[in-house]
Amino acid sequence: MLILALDSTATVATAAICDNETVLAAETVSCGLKHSETLLPLIEKLLGLAGKKVADIDLFSCTVGPGSFTGVRIGAATVKGLAFGGKKCVGVSTLEALAYNLRGHKGIVSPVMDARRGQLYNALFRWDGDTLVRLTPDRVIMIDELAKELAEYQEDVYLCGDGYSLVKETLSLENICKTPQDKIYQNAISVAQLALREYQKGNFVSDAELRPTYLRAPQAERERNERLKLENA
Repeated sequence: MLILALDSTATVATAAICDNETVLAAETVSCGLKHSETLLPLIEKLLGLAGKKVADIDLFSCTVGPGSFTGVRIGAATVKGLAFGGKKCVGVSTLEALAYNLRGHKGIVSPVMDARRGQLYNALFRWDGDTLVRLTPDRVIMIDELAKELAEYQEDVYLCGDGYSLVKETLSLENICKTPQDKIYQNAISVAQLALREYQKGNFVSDAELRPTYLRAPQAERERNERLKLENA
């Protein structure tokens, strides 16, 4: 099964083409939030390297959030466009895909994405041998609240995501380990492998059914609601 996977939910854009678990082509670029300009050329490049066409792809996948609202929308829209016409799609949690980067390690994995205002997009997972076990749902959490949770675990803790430096510098917990540099940020290979597993369980949708997942309202909407509260106070 040929899988095209991508992630554009943070500052990096990453895409991969896999034949089941075999990686045919993959690349990650860090050009800031310019995914509307970089994502399609990146996909075209990888298709060329793999000697494939869009029509050859059997399963399309992307991370559907949380993350940058614009980035999440671009990723989902790109997959919906490429899969248009009835191809199967799988939406993957950004946080779960980040946690999957740490396969081969043992302990707690805490993906952390900067949600601004001292908040993080986060979920906790445990790598138990070859199995990734989810411990919490995807959520928005304050850094100090996460610190209290992580302090309760008597095992190694690995951080990953674009909030890595912020959280590692803020927390002074003895159980936090150094995460290898190539495991910290989004990687479309992890997205592809998770999508394959979900597809094998029968968990897939059409292009029309693929939906982004937002954990909170966009900034413009939040600011509007705050203004309305002040006006009505």
